[in-house]
Amino acid sequence: MSRLKSSLPESLAAAVKTTIADWQAGGKIERFWRRDASLWTGDDEAKWLGWLDITEEQIAEQVALRNLGKEIWSAGFKDILLLGMGGSSLCPEVLRMTFGQAAGYPDLHVLDSTDPAQVKAFENKIDVARTLFIVSSKSGSTLEPNIFKQYFFELTKKAVGADKAGSHFIAVTDPGSKMQQVAEGDRFRHVFFGRPSIGGRYSALSNFGMVPAAAIGVDTKKFLDRTQEMVRACGAGRPVGENPGAVLGIILGTAAVHARDKVTIVTSAEISDLGAWLEQLLAESTGKVGKGIISVDREELAAPEAYGHDRVFAYIHTESAAAPQTESKLTALEKAGHAVLRISMADIYDLGAEFFRWEIATAVAGSIIGINAFNQPDVEASKIATKSLTSEYEKTGSLPAEKPVVEEGGIKLFTDEKNAAALAEAAGGDKSLAGYLKAHLSRIQPGDYFAVLGFVQRNAEHEKKLQAVRHAVRDKKHVATCLGFGPRFLHSTGQAYKGGPNSGVFLQVTCEDAIQLPVPEQKYTFGVVKAAQARGDFQVLVERGRRALRVHLEDVESGLVTLTAAVQKALG
Repeated sequence: MSRLKSSLPESLAAAVKTTIADWQAGGKIERFWRRDASLWTGDDEAKWLGWLDITEEQIAEQVALRNLGKEIWSAGFKDILLLGMGGSSLCPEVLRMTFGQAAGYPDLHVLDSTDPAQVKAFENKIDVARTLFIVSSKSGSTLEPNIFKQYFFELTKKAVGADKAGSHFIAVTDPGSKMQQVAEGDRFRHVFFGRPSIGGRYSALSNFGMVPAAAIGVDTKKFLDRTQEMVRACGAGRPVGENPGAVLGIILGTAAVHARDKVTIVTSAEISDLGAWLEQLLAESTGKVGKGIISVDREELAAPEAYGHDRVFAYIHTESAAAPQTESKLTALEKAGHAVLRISMADIYDLGAEFFRWEIATAVAGSIIGINAFNQPDVEASKIATKSLTSEYEKTGSLPAEKPVVEEGGIKLFTDEKNAAALAEAAGGDKSLAGYLKAHLSRIQPGDYFAVLGFVQRNAEHEKKLQAVRHAVRDKKHVATCLGFGPRFLHSTGQAYKGGPNSGVFLQVTCEDAIQLPVPEQKYTFGVVKAAQARGDFQVLVERGRRALRVHLEDVESGLVTLTAAVQKALG
């Protein structure tokens, strides 16, 4: 089983020791397993703890999972395209990037973007006639999986005929959902059910994770047996100080309430995508009512002087992973007084155990911070704003007009009146693109974080350019930086950005779409949906008093080059 080692500053170590003693004396782990909502806010938390015993249930369902794997293997599908968002897409993506493609099994792709270029890129990757589609949606009413399904179902009907199209689709959804009705009406190959008492981000070990795992040939029995070892180790009968999930959660929660509220996730190469799943779990669970943990994924490690003392560094790796450069940097961080956690996995089949450990840890941290670790009120606010904008488009044929505060070199800057006034004053006589960016970045203070929110196609080249922007800001301002691609981050870190501590400075990046991709049965296109999601999210950010600026690129490729240069100039 994977092991945790921690190196904590003296004051934090003392506070953690006190908290462990408090949890032991108060029988809080026992109360946790009894689903005692008073450990959090006394609201509806008890309704959302079905993940505590899901592993045992999944082990009992091994025959069904094995049969699914055999069926897909023998059916001769070349690819699987999973259509989902947030908790229903991030775990399958981690599994695909960790376990790869097993011999004889189809290759798994995960679509979680409404960017039309992204949708088209996935369409071009597959042979529709030889593809199995997994529509993954807990509620069955989430916008993105529904329009993905409409688009690819139409393509499948054209490729194999209307009578056979349903046999190319599987649904994973909660019982009684709208998606169940759609799946049954369209004669899907299978409908697998989630458990209503498990929220999306805690659903990795339920059918939302295990159905895609079986479909790509992961040994789910071995995977779940390993996971069950962690479940037992985190059980109510163990002393708190020996409970691997509780100890991690106590460290994270105690650190957060002592102003170390940024968790930088570092992973070894073979589990590189685990950070994206952890990022969602931590941020969406804890970031609300002005509190929370800001998770930082894919930020390259730097020398200690690049950081303020608001961080916890969590390094997760397999025992076989040799990364002397990473170890050297972590050791330097320890010596400089930073909190460093190291988790060593025996091999990649310990991944399920880490899913469970971090779920326990996140819920424990939420208790210490004093929030409901299972709701996501600000995600819902963004969905409502998006729905309002798409409804406006359906009525009028266009989104509401906007006026930029700056227009230069194929780039427009947008923000609300309050932010515009603050930026104009700070920019003074320099009303250029770089001048406004300098004014915006000058608002970053020690203890803040900077987040780039890219509503552009998520590919290697775009990520490279946006990573350059975040790292330039990190190195100049010595603050934590985040990079999210929309709309996927809306179902993930977006909760913390809008509902967590007001310490974020946001740069949203949108673009004109080179292609228009209609959504079947709707008046709007994928590009209109993406634009509405970006504008709806920005609207909620500014309603929450966030420091936010939107950069709109007429051409995404040249625009990112211009933006990168302008940020460099703004930073001096």
